[in-house]
Amino acid sequence: MENQFKKGFYFKAYEGPFQSPFDKLFVIFKELITHTSGDFDEAIDWLRELDKEYQLTDAAYTIDDFIDDLKKKGYIREELKDDGTTGTGITAKTERAIRQAALDQIFGNLKRSGAGNHKTKQAGNGDEHTGEFREFHFGDSLERISLTESLRNAQINNGVESFQLTENDLVVEETQFKAQMSTVLMIDISHSMILYGEDRITPAKKVAMALAELITTRYPKDTLDILVFGNDAWSIAIRDLPYLKVGPYHTNTVAGLQLAMDILRRKRNTNKQIFMITDGKPSCVRERDGSYYMNSNGLDEYIVDKCYNQAQQARKLHIPITTFMIAQDPYLQRFVNQFTEANQGKAFYTGLKGLGEMIFEDYETNRKKRVK
Repeated sequence: MENQFKKGFYFKAYEGPFQSPFDKLFVIFKELITHTSGDFDEAIDWLRELDKEYQLTDAAYTIDDFIDDLKKKGYIREELKDDGTTGTGITAKTERAIRQAALDQIFGNLKRSGAGNHKTKQAGNGDEHTGEFREFHFGDSLERISLTESLRNAQINNGVESFQLTENDLVVEETQFKAQMSTVLMIDISHSMILYGEDRITPAKKVAMALAELITTRYPKDTLDILVFGNDAWSIAIRDLPYLKVGPYHTNTVAGLQLAMDILRRKRNTNKQIFMITDGKPSCVRERDGSYYMNSNGLDEYIVDKCYNQAQQARKLHIPITTFMIAQDPYLQRFVNQFTEANQGKAFYTGLKGLGEMIFEDYETNRKKRVK
């Protein structure tokens, strides 16, 4: 009888998962609205241009249909602009969708640890079990006693016929502390972030949105504060990230570090850290009389020394600074090396492509250890 079963491989053209016309356009829209810093009209203009070139829509579902669906689903609304005219703006629902998209895009392919808050390496009174056991000691809470292991010991030590459970039979399961981390993310918004034909602010903005979404959803006990620095430094809310733009600013790194440390001084968490994303050299400081001292030519010794002083001050406060330098200039790398040595922190010299992965992995690493 002829064998009816055949072994081998069957190849066919790849068919991606089904997406509705709205879902396909929404993926592109979220990317465009990030690049346009929340400008809906500009994003739609770009989307129409892409539609002309790549035929993203057809007669059954047009860009106008997509805009109508955005309104129905609560992603956009009519709002009053600064000049007094009315226009279309994105809603908080869209802002959340953009942050989630950034998280998936940047961190989606990385290996992650288990769900919940991150563990330290120190065992003690916590609520996450390690799977390791030790003898019961006076003072251990009763709920930490492992009943199964204790009964097992009692049977081995005393036998089944004359069964009894004594203090010597009791064992407890080790647990781990769940460390909490307070992080300040500093983003350089000086003019150099868009110079030389390279958009550096959009990747930095995406990283900030992804990190914000990661912390608020996965580590809700952690805190994340975001500040931007140009001629001065100021805090921004997570909801403001999609609208972040570069200004005609110099780089006042000192002001950013001072504000970051002021924020962290008010946090109760033991573990504190500063992440700084920058591509330029410090070129500005504010004097006590309110005036600005600026110098964009090379590395100004007066400004650089003030940066070193801030790095040392952060070290005294046990606040490590991790610098993500989006530049390859040797003299800037020497500055960052000396800055990092003054703080005993870390520095990464990275292109834009690997920035998100580096920040994610460093955040995870820092959460695994207890910073003292």
